[in-house]
Amino acid sequence: MPWVLLPGVFAQSHPRRGGLWPVFLAGLFVGAGPAGAALAGPLPAYAPAKFVPPEPAREFRGAWVASVANIDWPSKPGLPVEQQKGELLALLDRARQIGLNAIILQVRPAADALYRSDLEPWSEYLTGEMGRAPEPFYDPLAFAVAEAHARGLELHAWLNPFRARHPSAKSPIAANHVSRAKPALVKTYGRHLWLDPGEAAARDHSLKVVRDLARRYAVDGLHLDDYFYPYQEKDAAGQRIDFPDDDSWGRYQKAGGKLGRADWRRENINLFLADLYRAVKAEKPWVKVGLSPFGIWRPGAPQGITGLDPYEQLYADSRKWLASGWLDYFAPQLYWSIESRGQSFPVLLKWWEEQNTKKRHIWPGLNTRKLGDGWEATEILRQIELCRQSGVSSGHLHWSIQPLLKNQGGVAEALRKGPYAQPALAPGSPWLGKTAPPAPRIFRGGNPSTGLLSFSWEAAGKEGPAFWLLQWRREGPWQTEIRGPDQRAAYFAPGKYPELVALRAVSKYGLIGPPATLEKK
Repeated sequence: MPWVLLPGVFAQSHPRRGGLWPVFLAGLFVGAGPAGAALAGPLPAYAPAKFVPPEPAREFRGAWVASVANIDWPSKPGLPVEQQKGELLALLDRARQIGLNAIILQVRPAADALYRSDLEPWSEYLTGEMGRAPEPFYDPLAFAVAEAHARGLELHAWLNPFRARHPSAKSPIAANHVSRAKPALVKTYGRHLWLDPGEAAARDHSLKVVRDLARRYAVDGLHLDDYFYPYQEKDAAGQRIDFPDDDSWGRYQKAGGKLGRADWRRENINLFLADLYRAVKAEKPWVKVGLSPFGIWRPGAPQGITGLDPYEQLYADSRKWLASGWLDYFAPQLYWSIESRGQSFPVLLKWWEEQNTKKRHIWPGLNTRKLGDGWEATEILRQIELCRQSGVSSGHLHWSIQPLLKNQGGVAEALRKGPYAQPALAPGSPWLGKTAPPAPRIFRGGNPSTGLLSFSWEAAGKEGPAFWLLQWRREGPWQTEIRGPDQRAAYFAPGKYPELVALRAVSKYGLIGPPATLEKK
């Protein structure tokens, strides 16, 4: 049965398959006539050509989207599903418009889930009640991944490994929440509930969640922030509260453990992160693991740095994590200004770069929320420029998406017209994979009656790309677009026909393949 040509739409014959070939063009299923059918109308002809398109900019431009306490998304718990989706779509559209290329979406804020999970209950920050699924049903993470990719954006799933309940929580705790299903693993600490990292079963529980996310979702990365052991709280008398892990600590000692208590706590986190990295790579080696710790390793490192000591207070040996290569990108939260005394942004950035012996990505977190509170947009622009000048830091993350959505202090427009004026691909990770994808196949088509010119394409290899890199030139500089893996067509109106067109596949490891090129005859 022949493919039927839809009215007003033209499709070119396929040079390799011969005869009939179907292709998806902007949601229309289009067929073709016999191989070699002549083109009609004013559409120009294109032929393969030998030219080298310019290399695209490579820079990670991310933003955190926090769900805990409804900081960023959704704006309120219990919103109608269509409003939740609408907010997320507006957020993704704005991210693309500004020039971002990655979203870090918090999907597990407190041993709960903003996605379908058999391991943990639905989050109250989504539906207003822990354990209640969205109605009508949808999977927010699957939706976010698909919509982000369609816009040329990476989507990283952000989870908190040990926090089990946040002070902002209001709804009753669901029966399948770990604090009720496995209460021995959870401790009350100040206003929080917290999984005890000293319990191997607690670490295993979070690792199961990580493996499940990596296995079932087409995420580009899995991301952890600075919460491992909790930030220290004080009691009513103002005295520091120690984390209540006497049981797990006592068992460690009885088993012959030789470490002191602080070193033992640090080792619990070290073991967890090493296991997490291996678990993710066993599921999908291309999924990036990202860690975003407090921006200071220890006061005095380097000389003149002062402030919180996360090594002693959070039991976080973040320098060891970086040096051990238990991550693919490292995003220290450098939330201070360039001129800050004791926490200088460039001083800390340079120090972290010097610790990067495994040559992983260094993408510092920027305190974009500080705009309007003593900071101007120029501070963020200068910090981005410092990252670029370093030659080591190949990107950055904004805390958080909210000031970008609001154009707080004019920062969104300043980014769009300044450092983000040209699109950028996230940098590749050659330590994860070294094989670039083959050149795709590209075909010219269009609508002769309207003069609408189209180019469609398909992958040449067995494995589809993570993204497509489309470049063209008509007059003046080259234009670049990053397209999602399921987008297979581009359209040009009369008077906008390109002289040169190049298309390259981008692998899941971020490696760019050779181009398929066409030139107007």
